[in-house]
Amino acid sequence: VEFVESGGGLVQAVESLRLSCVVSGIIMEIQTLAWFRRGVGEERDMVANITADGRTYYIDSVKGRFTASRDNAKKTLYLQMNSLKPEDTDLYFCNAYPWQSDDWGQGTQVTVTP
Repeated sequence: VEFVESGGGLVQAVESLRLSCVVSGIIMEIQTLAWFRRGVGEERDMVANITADGRTYYIDSVKGRFTASRDNAKKTLYLQMNSLKPEDTDLYFCNAYPWQSDDWGQGTQVTVTP
């Protein structure tokens, strides 16, 4: 299993970014995927997840601002991040959900300045 995240960057508050994650080694048609961020603890925190048929779940702090989507044919997961806030600054990862592969990608850094 491999995850390759991209699309992060340095932006100002209220600007937008679109993260992408290319997935290999997973059957996209049946697997729920999720976006995580490193947070402050030992474990990565889930931010949003999306089922194989497109149903989504978001944590309260990003609801209404972030949108997860996927293209199973392209084996790619996306996270559209709008109205970014400084507290969204973190290293973002993708992985399967609810179980996670031990083979995490490198992540993509999102930095939001005031």
